[in-house]
Amino acid sequence: MSTAAPASAPASAPLSASNPLAAPSQLPYQLPPFAEITPEHVREALLAGMARQREEVAAIVADPAEPSFENTVVALERSGELLGRAARVFANMTSAVSTERIREIEREYAPLAAAHSDALRLDPALFARVDAVHAGRAGAGLDEESLRLVERYHLDFVLSGAGLDRTGRDRLRELNQRLAELDTTFDQNLQLATEAAAVLVRDAADLDGLSEAEVAAAAGGAAERGHEGAYLLTLVLPTGQPALAKLRDRDVRRRLFEASVTRASAGEHDNGPVAVEIAHLRAVRARLLGFDTHADLIAADQTARSSAAVDALLAELVPPAVANANAEAEVLAGLASADGVELAAWDWAYYSERVRAERYAVDSAALRPWFELDRVLVDGVFRAAELLYGYTFSPRPDLVGYHPDTRVWEVSGPDGEPVGLYLGDFYAREGKRGGAWMSSFVSQSALLGTRPVVFTNLNVTRPAAGQPTLLTLYEVTTLFHEFGHALHGLFSAVTYPRFSGTSVPRDFVEYPSQVNEMWALWPEVLTRYATHVETGQPLAAETVQAIEAAALWGEGFATLEYLAATLLDQAWHRIGPDTVVPDPQAFEAEALQAAGVAHDLVPPRYRTTYFQHVFAGGYSAGYYSYIWSEVLDADTVEWFKENGGLRRENGDVFRGRLLSRGGSVDPLGAFRAVRGRDADTGPLLRRRGLARSV
Repeated sequence: MSTAAPASAPASAPLSASNPLAAPSQLPYQLPPFAEITPEHVREALLAGMARQREEVAAIVADPAEPSFENTVVALERSGELLGRAARVFANMTSAVSTERIREIEREYAPLAAAHSDALRLDPALFARVDAVHAGRAGAGLDEESLRLVERYHLDFVLSGAGLDRTGRDRLRELNQRLAELDTTFDQNLQLATEAAAVLVRDAADLDGLSEAEVAAAAGGAAERGHEGAYLLTLVLPTGQPALAKLRDRDVRRRLFEASVTRASAGEHDNGPVAVEIAHLRAVRARLLGFDTHADLIAADQTARSSAAVDALLAELVPPAVANANAEAEVLAGLASADGVELAAWDWAYYSERVRAERYAVDSAALRPWFELDRVLVDGVFRAAELLYGYTFSPRPDLVGYHPDTRVWEVSGPDGEPVGLYLGDFYAREGKRGGAWMSSFVSQSALLGTRPVVFTNLNVTRPAAGQPTLLTLYEVTTLFHEFGHALHGLFSAVTYPRFSGTSVPRDFVEYPSQVNEMWALWPEVLTRYATHVETGQPLAAETVQAIEAAALWGEGFATLEYLAATLLDQAWHRIGPDTVVPDPQAFEAEALQAAGVAHDLVPPRYRTTYFQHVFAGGYSAGYYSYIWSEVLDADTVEWFKENGGLRRENGDVFRGRLLSRGGSVDPLGAFRAVRGRDADTGPLLRRRGLARSV
């Protein structure tokens, strides 16, 4: 561990009046003025924002009046406006438009941000005020949301170490600073290693199986990196690469697969030692805070409440998932054998597509002309939101996004009232991290008088110039999923920013977005957007039926690769402070074996060195959240179907009782307000084809 003195935010930092982040934007809904913002502006605003919030908090602590909800908790909610504005813009820069200069600023800022957070959360005088308000909360005449805010702040402080003695607080500061540095290192290593691992192909014949548009896109990608006349297969974040399902050349499949699974595992950008140190320091920190493991610390503030509850769900799923994956492997091995090869991990997706085509008459690649991006977005995603919730989306070409790819829409409510802005950024590019995500530039808050400005990111391959953007069915589902997060932010109707939109537990936040996936194949929606890009012909009803019939095929693989990643996450975050991990790859192999999910043909969805979610993305010990949320999702999908599906009345219930409440109510209580009871695992088990085996 680094022995350098902990970083500290400057006590004061200049902020030029001409800095476009110095004051709230005058653009509609406070959309940041991206055309005016430079990395240097953001750096200046971050430093000044930390200094200003320290001054604001110092004034709260120095207030001679007795601590009250207004002069302490609400005052804290109002503090940090400048820092928040700059930090949200910077977080997007590092994720979507990164450059070497932005990475330099990130390396500088990360330990300063950790030190700043500790300066607030570990301030004994500030905690004493929060503690006093918490102690008197029952008799303070607070409404439900205000009472919950007091309890939330108190728990935040406690879990951040506010109750430690001076020695403990100093040690915690050291740990947090080093972890902030390591998180940044992991993320930057992964971004650079992923770009470097792209597979260069010299002969177009080696890309047999890809469409003309995909080959053209690969040629364009190679040309951008100075390889004229060649073809570049770039990597997406998970282990599985989409081209593996289509490439007929087995050696190219092997090269692509190996490039994916060995990312950031050696050389200049080796994340193995970084992951080991992160896991170790998290274990040390958890023990310092009074928890056995980091996983226990995380679970304490989730709806799961304990690692034992997480274990119980995963234990129910592993045996049938392994059995289903093995059954699928037998089928695929037979097809591979007929081709004279022994099935390998890089063959799985290719032969799985053969099964879909031959057994279910579903050719995933051939479906793409029916899924043109703008049609899916406008006539599918937006249309579903209009039918279900009454919200509409109008293009705002006059408003500028943070990259030329970014488009802006204004969102209006059922009665035409202004709601906020939605920004979409859909293409992969250099400087943009892999995966798909949603976030906010402005969060809704009645206290601050702000309306939401949200955005989603995908990583769709850019087509050749003049060609339409055609999505895979998986990308269609992902677009609906991320827009579900966006709706969670847009529908927010809370008082306090701490509870706005997606500010809910990690193991709950995926639930609304997963529910939104159900509308991708809903007849009233699908018939609107699924028309052939050239002929205008609708997707045939028998094709839709075939897609639905094939839904369970591949669930063994999909569930097992997910569970393997989930259990790997848990293994890294169940180690104790004294655990020594000399070889991260050996640790990974042993962890998968011990959990019963080691499978030569089904690698984890993410291996250690590119597991961005848990080592740099806020999901540490929390990757289980997707399956935990899916229990709620699958049960809610049944509720929608039982009540007539895509009906405005259903949307009003789901929005009013759950989506609009953010973190202002107990999340499982919000679920019960919709469903009328606690969640049942039965719908999830049936959806994933696991029920018959348990």
